[in-house]
Amino acid sequence: MKSRNRREFLADVGRGMLVASVGSVLAADMGFAPAQAGEAPDRLTFGTLEPLVALMQETPADKLLPIVVEKLRSGTELRTVVAAGALSNARTFGGHDYDGYHTFMAMPPAFQMASELPEERRALPVLKVLHRNSRFIQRFGGTAKESLHPISHETPAEPMTEASTREATRKADRSIAERTLAAAAKKSDEEAYNQLLIAVQDDIDVHRTVLAWRAWATLELTGRDQALTLLRQSVRFCVDSERNSMERKRPTPGVRTLLPRLLDQYKLVGRKSGDRKAEDGWMDKLSQTIYSGSRDAAAEAAASALAEGFSAEDVGESIALAANRLVLRDPGRDRPFDGRPAGTVHGASVGVHASDAANAWRNIARVSNQRNSVASLVIAAYHTAGQAGNAGREPLPWTEHLRAVKGTDEKSLLVEMESAIRNRDQSGASAVAQRYGEMGLPSRPLFDVLLRFAVSEDGALHAEKYYRTVVEDFASSRPAFRWRQLVALARVTASEFGVPAPGYADACRLLKV
Repeated sequence: MKSRNRREFLADVGRGMLVASVGSVLAADMGFAPAQAGEAPDRLTFGTLEPLVALMQETPADKLLPIVVEKLRSGTELRTVVAAGALSNARTFGGHDYDGYHTFMAMPPAFQMASELPEERRALPVLKVLHRNSRFIQRFGGTAKESLHPISHETPAEPMTEASTREATRKADRSIAERTLAAAAKKSDEEAYNQLLIAVQDDIDVHRTVLAWRAWATLELTGRDQALTLLRQSVRFCVDSERNSMERKRPTPGVRTLLPRLLDQYKLVGRKSGDRKAEDGWMDKLSQTIYSGSRDAAAEAAASALAEGFSAEDVGESIALAANRLVLRDPGRDRPFDGRPAGTVHGASVGVHASDAANAWRNIARVSNQRNSVASLVIAAYHTAGQAGNAGREPLPWTEHLRAVKGTDEKSLLVEMESAIRNRDQSGASAVAQRYGEMGLPSRPLFDVLLRFAVSEDGALHAEKYYRTVVEDFASSRPAFRWRQLVALARVTASEFGVPAPGYADACRLLKV
């Protein structure tokens, strides 16, 4: 070890006293963070973003928002603030904590929601999620309980294959799983992501899927140099899930045998992607098959469609429509749950979960290699199916709900929509949205109403993700089906109303809106 002279020693002592007296955030702003990081080699740090990341971790929620607003006014970009929030979340929770990873998954949607708002209100959804992030980080234990630390980049002794990460997660060996991911990341971020996806495909869980997608999407904000850090969250989630299954002696998930069989049976790996466009009737029929059938049957239907050359986008749209059927037919909770009254359908409900998972699988299919692209769509169908306990139920809105709609033009229908939401009238909101679409009115004004409530209401950890799911699915759906997505969002928005998001009022006051 290199010896240090007296001057270096005293400089380090002085630095440590300064950090102790003013705090690591201010010390970082004063230029002392790199030396502090050097004193704690087991801490994951983020270069020029480190001071802002540390701010997010160390500052209580009620004190954080004024500081962030001042930084925004001083020229810090909103995307930089979101990137720091995401990294503070990843370093703290590492994909382990339910509230923690839900908050991480809300960050890219919150940033995208910001782009739909007027300039003076643009920061609201981001501030809402950062407030949530700070609350959960402090409750978790803050910097003293960080989950992610630097890992060894030593390549595992075993020969690397495309499924090395999956084999390690199946053994619940987190160390090997992360090292194989790191070895793949040395080649490219895409190589690492495709390694991860094979492990993610080992089971169906909305959080497993959406976390993997949002980690990749967040790289647009943090930069690709943070790929390994963000993807490690999913590896740890998969390892935790496997360990839990081992401890509870659960049976092996059926998808582990079904997926390779279907990929082989329909010769889907290595084939050129099809571009055959489906007719509306075919799409609706496949959607109904996936919605009402068994998981195995739905997966086979998707595999068969891909083998017949139908485009991945059309197969994916059918899966999204099947998930949308679940939202529109959901009878609501039969009893109060976690502060939500009976009849609500927002938060961790069957339809919202199915829609968010289907959206994530479709996005994964768009950015992954050929094998993972087709596998993701087959699993998306499998994941969506088998949940239609109310398959015979008529979807909202019903005829009597449509008859009750009074509005006859854009302005009056938007007023009626707001009234239905404030009265938590899910049926009425659904009916107004459908009538609005039937009249051929522009979608943006209706989205603006629903966006406002997606920002102001708590949403039980799901408001941002589901809003973004509908925006994307509406944009990628053909005219015959897209309004079903807005009808579903109107219903869920009415269900959410009445529980204001913590920090939202403070954010409005700080932004003077």
